[in-house]
Amino acid sequence: MPLRRSSKPEQVSLDWNPAIGLIAGVDEAGRGPLAGPVFAAAVILDDLQPIKGLADSKALTAAKRARLYDEIRAKALCCCIAQASTEEIDRINILQATLLAMQRAVAGLRLKPALVRIDGNRLPVLPMAAEAIVKGDATVQAISAASILAKVARDLFCEQMHESHPQYGFATHKGYGTREHLAALKAHGASPWHRRSFAPVREVCAE
Repeated sequence: MPLRRSSKPEQVSLDWNPAIGLIAGVDEAGRGPLAGPVFAAAVILDDLQPIKGLADSKALTAAKRARLYDEIRAKALCCCIAQASTEEIDRINILQATLLAMQRAVAGLRLKPALVRIDGNRLPVLPMAAEAIVKGDATVQAISAASILAKVARDLFCEQMHESHPQYGFATHKGYGTREHLAALKAHGASPWHRRSFAPVREVCAE
């Protein structure tokens, strides 16, 4: 009887290859929101300290992301969380700012990877070999870990934005263009955290 292949993507451990060396996973969080920095994380996992439950951060509950965030930081060989500011997003555009945040995350690793695997189909310029993997956050453990670190770090930053500008509700919508956010934007105008290069914010500023 032939074996049936599961429809669920398998997590692949790619953190060390004797023919290559250390392998880092990289992912971003916050490309779509109307406000706040874009975050990126780079992670080199330790095969001797496996972490159960790694997956695309969007597929996890906030509580599970928070637990895995702490575990990844405790068990990874090294990791780095970086960002590109709202001002940088407006100046060089969101794609270039995302690639910049990824560069900063890789540069901040305590150990230098021989290969970097990045979620998506675009690569930043790096001083080592790099590979883009579409949906890598669901199939490669190190990218899943990076996805979780970037997402949790950005959500925490949104809570800080909420503390300074509670009228926008950043703690709830995390800067995304929800109906409530757009209504607050029209009522109060743009905050220092809003990305003025994004159409809904640009339109409010023009008014």
